Amino acid sequence: TNAEAGGAPLAGGLALPTPFGTFYSPNLTTDKTYGIGAWTVEEFAMAVRQGVSRQGKPYYPAFPYPFYSKLTDQDIADLWAAFQTVPPISEPSKEQEMKFPFNFREGLKLWRATFLETNAFEPDADKSDAWNRGKYIVEGPAHCGACHTPRNFAGARQAELRLHGSDSLPDGGKSPPLTSSILKEKGWTIANLAYALKSGIQPDGDAFGGSMGEVVRAGTAFLNNDDLTAIATYLMERDND
Repeated sequence: TNAEAGGAPLAGGLALPTPFGTFYSPNLTTDKTYGIGAWTVEEFAMAVRQGVSRQGKPYYPAFPYPFYSKLTDQDIADLWAAFQTVPPISEPSKEQEMKFPFNFREGLKLWRATFLETNAFEPDADKSDAWNRGKYIVEGPAHCGACHTPRNFAGARQAELRLHGSDSLPDGGKSPPLTSSILKEKGWTIANLAYALKSGIQPDGDAFGGSMGEVVRAGTAFLNNDDLTAIATYLMERDND
């Protein structure tokens, strides 16, 4: 949603400048010509989980389908039902403005073959239900690693540094590490982290700013208490820091 320009909900047009070029969010309303109103749920699932359009073309990973590949069939169905409630907006999506050679979309097939993992989420039998639920949300729909993991020359996440923070976000900002050891050093607990994700207020009384403030306002503030606690449990009890 291009809220700053007064854009209609989910009608697209929001610019995301990156070193590879400028991405523009597409029209995701129910308009049958310019949105996804003519799509089937199967085409929607293929786009969300595999990063492939209904025409069979690969999407740029600025659309975080590498995370959404872990979504369950039920979550895909629920998302699809929610999208059906969005009013149609007859407005074409903007073309992506990519630099050479990234404007060669077919090259994304190689990127997907090299970096895309499509394994379904598998819970760890040795962990609690809350821990597994938290991992699913963090590594799936919340796509925390999109900002909190450094990327390589091709824009793919460095798996060995998962959730270790990034010094080069697309907007020029930085993200802190979310490893359990550093979170604990900074005074985070399961309780105050869950509260911060709901309220935006950190343990020292300061508020999240920048991108994280937006994440809370437009995302985690809407989660129920069980899911907030699950996220906090997973982040505070991860074993692979």
